[in-house]
Amino acid sequence: MGKKIIAQRRGRGSPTFRSPSHRHAGAVSLPSLREGSGLVTKILHAPGRSAPLARVRFKEGEFLLLAPEGLAEGQEVLVGAGEIERGHIVEIGGLPEGTLVCNIELKPGDGGKLCRAAGTAAAVVSRGTQTVIQLPSGEFKDLDPACRAQVGVVAGSGQREKPFAKAGKKVNAFRSTAKAAFKVRGVAMNAVAHPHGGGSHQHVGRPSTVSRNAPPGRKVGRLSPQKRKKKARGRRV
Repeated sequence: MGKKIIAQRRGRGSPTFRSPSHRHAGAVSLPSLREGSGLVTKILHAPGRSAPLARVRFKEGEFLLLAPEGLAEGQEVLVGAGEIERGHIVEIGGLPEGTLVCNIELKPGDGGKLCRAAGTAAAVVSRGTQTVIQLPSGEFKDLDPACRAQVGVVAGSGQREKPFAKAGKKVNAFRSTAKAAFKVRGVAMNAVAHPHGGGSHQHVGRPSTVSRNAPPGRKVGRLSPQKRKKKARGRRV
């Protein structure tokens, strides 16, 4: 009798493979208010995130924001029109070309979806009926000028440069991200644990491509490519 492969165990959603919510500081999104000012009360470490967070106190309450590089405790954060300083929340349609922004909204009011990882930022390229930004990948994206963003680069860019030094350190670091710190190759497993396992030497032993209709226990390796859909051509009148 075979064992369930790791992908099946993760899919069940047991606590072993879920990110522990009690470790997280809370939801991180841009405040819903359109204008105002807040005070950074604390810069805190966020397990499960690559970037630190800033707890900002507004009149309407406290909010958790991503901490851009250079943001410090006691600093003021403005929302809406005003000076373009690190950490301020402004509409991208009012920023000059070349400004670096992070935690960018895809749609006005969604709280920020783009450039939220440590060390990432997008640059404002042009303005008009649509504001064009260039993402860290080099892709250009057209957004509504009313979309908001934080000015600056997300802090924590050097977090990948520090070595873990010990396996246990890496396991503990990945525990809050709901990711596996180490991945064992299927061919290195026993036949009971993986379809690619077993044999006198490490080899797949069967075609490594599998059908998209394969059962969960056999769907490992390379998935067969999806069938190309024919584009609907418009009729000429």
